[in-house]
Amino acid sequence: MIDFWIGAGLLLLAALAFLLLPLLRGRGVQAEEDRTALNVALYQERLGELAAQQAAGTLDSEQLEAGRADAARELLDDTEGTTPTRHNNHLGRVVPLIAAILVPLVGYGLYLHWGASDKLQLAREFTEQPATMEEMVGRLERAVKAQPESAEAWYFLAKTYMNRERPADAATAFEQVVKLAGRQPELLGQWAQALYFAGDRQWSKQLQQLTDEALRGDPHEVTSLGLLGIAAYEEERFAEAIGFWERLVATLPAEDPSREAIQGGIARAREQLGETAPASVTKPAGEMVAETGAGLTVEVQLAAEVVDKVRPTDAVFIFARALSGPPMPLAVKRITVADLPATVNLSDADAMTPQLRLSNFEQVRLFARVSRDGNATRGEWQGSSEPLAPDDADAVKLTIDQPVAP
Repeated sequence: MIDFWIGAGLLLLAALAFLLLPLLRGRGVQAEEDRTALNVALYQERLGELAAQQAAGTLDSEQLEAGRADAARELLDDTEGTTPTRHNNHLGRVVPLIAAILVPLVGYGLYLHWGASDKLQLAREFTEQPATMEEMVGRLERAVKAQPESAEAWYFLAKTYMNRERPADAATAFEQVVKLAGRQPELLGQWAQALYFAGDRQWSKQLQQLTDEALRGDPHEVTSLGLLGIAAYEEERFAEAIGFWERLVATLPAEDPSREAIQGGIARAREQLGETAPASVTKPAGEMVAETGAGLTVEVQLAAEVVDKVRPTDAVFIFARALSGPPMPLAVKRITVADLPATVNLSDADAMTPQLRLSNFEQVRLFARVSRDGNATRGEWQGSSEPLAPDDADAVKLTIDQPVAP
């Protein structure tokens, strides 16, 4: 920004020059007038002295005239080359001075009101690659502050918040997007998704209204169908989850690789209902991992100090979560404490939505959580891994040894 202020300063100096140079020239003219007035006063004083000398008898008439001629000649010599006498106007000097003070003050005030130095700075920042994601978030936050009417800026900020696991902030940003861009089905679905995760995965009347409105506008809106399926599955409404996910699969193109992940979710829901999954959607886990190119083997066990604090019937959820991404699990398996120690495989086939799969992220963390009431979003004990690649060939050992924060 220094070059901008240098340019503004130069323009200000040019404006002040137009105001102050005439005033400086006026001061020179005033000095000439003052010198002329002094010479005239000296001339008149000289004439008075000559008249007094004649009256005293020391000068005759010829000498008096010669003295007057000399005094007149000296006056002409002193005033030669000066500008004509002008009428002194005090207001003509005051106005330029007042204008010289007001111009920079008024100009600065007008620029603060209508200027765009913040947008200029942001434009320059966005030409440079951010060093960290936090820096990118800061830029986007300043962008929506400088351009609160930009739906695009709010949308990018909302998506970034979701990637940074800040769903509450994302929900607020998506609300602004909807206000600016209109109640488009895709935006309503993403707003509902952010609210769902911000509300600790608890379904609400507002979420139902948003997803209903989104599907009325577009019966094939992907985010809403996926979200409704997830909510139904987590609340053990497996038949409803199957219905939503089947609609989602029918919507996706035949070549879309996420179809298999959704079909895997449908198969698990059918298993919960005691049904047999159709052969077209049932594949061995090893084959699924080979097709997707991403899969993890997880060895889960209980710490010795936890064994006496859990029940054999307690649910155990083993899931993967993106290191830098949304809080929603990328892949999930469910067993019971009685099954421990156990070895499970997590792959894209275990994805809960087509957009969120293990193979879409560079690093993930694994979690194993014991939940007495069978709710994967909360529990009593858990263990976690260090960040790792989703295609790591080595088995990952998870020990459940930490209490879950309330």
